[in-house]
Amino acid sequence: MTFSVIGRDAATGDLGIAVSSCILAVGRVVPSVRPGVGVVAVQARSRRGLGGSLLAGLTEGTSPSDLVRRAAHAAEDVDRQIAVLDPTGQVAADTGRGSLPVSGHLVGEGFSVQGNMLASADVLPAMSQAFTATGGPLADRLLAALTAGQDAGGDLRGRQSAALQVVSGSPATDDDDGVRLDLRVDDSGDPVAQLRMLRNLQRAYDERDYETLAVFAPEGARDLYAALAASRRGDRAAARSALEAMRARPGWSAWLASMAGDARLAGVSRLLG
Repeated sequence: MTFSVIGRDAATGDLGIAVSSCILAVGRVVPSVRPGVGVVAVQARSRRGLGGSLLAGLTEGTSPSDLVRRAAHAAEDVDRQIAVLDPTGQVAADTGRGSLPVSGHLVGEGFSVQGNMLASADVLPAMSQAFTATGGPLADRLLAALTAGQDAGGDLRGRQSAALQVVSGSPATDDDDGVRLDLRVDDSGDPVAQLRMLRNLQRAYDERDYETLAVFAPEGARDLYAALAASRRGDRAAARSALEAMRARPGWSAWLASMAGDARLAGVSRLLG
């Protein structure tokens, strides 16, 4: 009923998971993640509490292979499908005999792909190949694998939801919660495509890509990003037009006044001064 990929970035130590399914809000059900501890995928007819139990085992120092072996021998988990990844890149997966066909898993170096009730046997090999062949940040490699799985058929029943989570390989602190990315599409006709759009939007926020945000940010904020984009490229007329559009909205003049000391808006002010 679900296909997913878990993986570790060898360069940064980040850990992550991407998953899609024809159920509502799969991000609530399949992933269990904790910075500095690991990532778990719990699929098929698994007990709802199994993900938490596997994370607890990782916290105690139990290896992914031992955790998977225990679950495989537990009578109550005969129908489960699980994958477990720790901060060092050790990974293990298992598909219980009660999982729905077509089902299975493939384990590689620092990653695994798994799925059940798949449209074809091509889904998992396509995901594995895409993950290993794609460069760049972990989030993009996870999304590439998920996209390849969907393109190969994905969930036999259709499409509804998807999720992408990336966390630090180091424990959370007071200054850093360790969450690098947490995006979910709970109900969509094309959730994997929607998840890619959210990833691109998140990248634009992170990288202060004002040109992109001027087009794709929520409508009420687009003029703000248009002003910032115009300031960056030195376009005085466009910056003034965007600021005038913002001031015309109720409440925005007061907000702009309160942000007078913000370094980004200071650039706009200098351009118009």
